Amino acid sequence: MTLHLLTLFYPPLPAGAQTTGVDFKLADKRRVAQVLDDLGIDYIEGGYPGANQTDTEFFASPPSFKTACFTAFGMTKRAGRSVENDPGFQGLLQSKSDAICLVAKSWDYHVRVALGISNEENIEGVRESITAVVASGREAMLDAEHFFDGYKANKDHALQVVQAAYDAGARWVVLCDTNGGTLPHELERIVKEALEYVPGAHLGIHTHNDTENAVSNSLVAVRAGCRQVQGTLNGLGERCGNANLTSIIPTLLLKNEYADRFETKVTPERLRTLTHASRVLDEVVNQSPYRHAPYVGESAFATKAGIHASAILKDPDTYEHISPESVGNQRRVFVSDQGGRSNIMAELDRLGIAVDKDDPRIPSMLDAVKRREAQGYSYESADASFELLARRELGQVPQYFSVDSFRVMVERRHNARGQLVTISEATVKVFINGDPAPLWSVSEGNGPVNALDSALRKDLGRYQSHIAEVELVDYKVRILTAGGGTEAVTRVLVESHDRSTGERWLTVGVSPNIIDASFEALVDSINYKLMKDGAGAASHVA
Repeated sequence: MTLHLLTLFYPPLPAGAQTTGVDFKLADKRRVAQVLDDLGIDYIEGGYPGANQTDTEFFASPPSFKTACFTAFGMTKRAGRSVENDPGFQGLLQSKSDAICLVAKSWDYHVRVALGISNEENIEGVRESITAVVASGREAMLDAEHFFDGYKANKDHALQVVQAAYDAGARWVVLCDTNGGTLPHELERIVKEALEYVPGAHLGIHTHNDTENAVSNSLVAVRAGCRQVQGTLNGLGERCGNANLTSIIPTLLLKNEYADRFETKVTPERLRTLTHASRVLDEVVNQSPYRHAPYVGESAFATKAGIHASAILKDPDTYEHISPESVGNQRRVFVSDQGGRSNIMAELDRLGIAVDKDDPRIPSMLDAVKRREAQGYSYESADASFELLARRELGQVPQYFSVDSFRVMVERRHNARGQLVTISEATVKVFINGDPAPLWSVSEGNGPVNALDSALRKDLGRYQSHIAEVELVDYKVRILTAGGGTEAVTRVLVESHDRSTGERWLTVGVSPNIIDASFEALVDSINYKLMKDGAGAASHVA
């Protein structure tokens, strides 16, 4: 059976920059672009040359791709101007790009209100702009902005826009659900009618996630006949985001309805880099990975219940719809008060801790987990704390240091300028294992937890080099009720990051006192880092 080729188009470098709180620097663009090329994306849109300094610099020295076609993004020519007399359009033609993707209005409401021109002038502008791109020797594409809203308002004009682009020589005409309000059954019907004007081999789909249907709409469009899919990693994009290629790509490659009919340049080998690509983007935009993301999330192949864990260890197909390794992810069997020996063994295996299933220490380890979770601890996310617990039960964790005492002072006062300020100061007294004299550290911070963190990491004697690049990056607090009573118990989850390696880990602390719970999690974080580095100590905890 002949497979139909699907083309993947990535518009993040403008779309990602439209995401609230996201600002791509030049180095960021280059890094993301390289990851996308390695993944097998066909078109990578670099931005709008001339629109800002970053995009201009990016196109002045474009990346060298193995797979992707480097694409410039911009508007069709302005109304009332020729293509030769439009500086913005000429900037596109002069850019160092392999293809040019133009955006045009296909909703007559926008033509009238935003552009202030007639429908006929709009169509002529599309025709002249595409013709000019083709004449420049570049591959021409058109994003039909607000196509589906335009179709519902005036389908004749919307269809005339896409037909004009195709007749003028556009390689791809892309139907855009710009507002993200179109539902799958509507989209499928409209795409099928658009196919009467533009062949499927030249028709693309661009969806937004404002109704949580961007992925579904993209897949429906492919089934209806579109052969180009636009989207972003992790669904990054304006408002609620773009179609999530991190979900679309593995669905196309691993689900029979699509895998038996279509192919992409994303090979099985490249697909195994998908989780890595997702993590790189998260790192670039400085956000924590979404743990419950399909395919690539940390919890995408996680189980907690003991009976599920037992079945998975016998045959993963019992509770997994695909192999996690196929997308570069891994199976997680969480330890909890709902789990059993199977959960413990699976987690130890994941961590690379070799223990016989009949080891008498396993029941005590399980009992310790259940006892501590009854107190409020949770190891579903805090896998670093679990590894410390497990290795301590097995006698594998050295006693690096002990905290004799700590103190935190919070002072609220007016400074010399008369401004009301709050100052936190922490003092920590630590004994390094094997040293008779204590180490005292004092530090100020932005709040008591930050002050404690700074003080604890300020001086750990011979271990200081191991933690020099460790930083606290996230801090979560949850108030619990212990034993069904009225006593408030606080659970604190701390995420730490090693700037030198990029590794992140989570630790947990529990106490009726929020500062004490925070400090416990911080101590676990440092112990975990020392353990991972193989730092030496004079004695071990049995």
